[in-house]
Amino acid sequence: MRDRLVPNEAVLADTDAVPADIVADMKALGLFGLSIPEQYGGLGLTTEEEIRVALVLGQTSPAFRSIFGTNNGIGSQGLVMDGTPEQKALYLPKLATGEIVAAFALTEPGAGSDAASLTTAARRDGEYYVLNGIKRYITNAPEAGIFTVMARTDPARKGPAGISALIVERGTPGLRLGKIDRKMGQHGAHTCDVIFDDCRVPVGHLIGLVEGLGFRTAMKVLDKARLNIAAVCVGAAERMLRDALTYALERRQFGQPIAQFQLIQAMLADSRTEIYAARCMVLDAAQRRDAGEGVSTQAACAKLFASEMCGRVADRCLQIHGGAGYIRDYAIERFYRDVRLFRIYEGTSQVQQLVIARSMIRDAAGS
Repeated sequence: MRDRLVPNEAVLADTDAVPADIVADMKALGLFGLSIPEQYGGLGLTTEEEIRVALVLGQTSPAFRSIFGTNNGIGSQGLVMDGTPEQKALYLPKLATGEIVAAFALTEPGAGSDAASLTTAARRDGEYYVLNGIKRYITNAPEAGIFTVMARTDPARKGPAGISALIVERGTPGLRLGKIDRKMGQHGAHTCDVIFDDCRVPVGHLIGLVEGLGFRTAMKVLDKARLNIAAVCVGAAERMLRDALTYALERRQFGQPIAQFQLIQAMLADSRTEIYAARCMVLDAAQRRDAGEGVSTQAACAKLFASEMCGRVADRCLQIHGGAGYIRDYAIERFYRDVRLFRIYEGTSQVQQLVIARSMIRDAAGS
């Protein structure tokens, strides 16, 4: 992170792409297979170990992690958790080496936070499913070799019960990609629409070979993904605060470093306190998951707090930089834009609030 990624942040921002030599180094380090089991060529890290990696890699431009993040998270974990042995053997080794990149296609133009209302349809036709619909804001779609697609296989069953998960390979007739989205930040991490027009997918590509389990698979995948995003938020906040402290010690006003001013110290102290709290939350939730506990509520808590914390830290750190923080010569200008997305994807802050509150209500009703 320190020697290879940070020095290339400006290159990434200017070219909107992760340099090819860095991608090759990531593959050699095994970063594309952090969470993929060792039997399929991955590193097989525990949740806590993976979180600790994210805490470090979060301290640079998010796109560096994003290029392999879907291979370890939402793009592959459906296969890891619920795929058949044959499906795992076919795809996971290629994902672990970075030979192919995975993408997770859930969000639609009319279904994002309300994922259970998705309308992409997969109609059974002999030994194929005929897939029709549009997926939106799909991370790594322009580079993806396979797509984990959530689609409604039973139109008669409304809500989550009729949703299944399918693996769709790049190049399948009827699959096409929209133009790459132009985003506020996170340059180098590409998203676009994924469009299915009578796309014929073999029945054997149904994850687990059981219809109606796709939504459950997606929710399990998102629990882990939310912990990873929370860890990245902590890492980004630590980097921003470190840069702000360095600037505050160097920048002089009224004959002394601005770090000596109590109002600057308050922003530094508040940021350090919130970062510490978020780090403790995400590590606790990761350890609980490794111990076999259900962590849907804890993952939502960690993602909610860490992403909101990261936004507050970004705002304070830019303020500490003053006018310099608005200039692209300083990393805080880029981080300020990059971290805004953390409060939206993998479930908005408002969705996390609903997840947490509904869990509390269920627990109270059952006690």
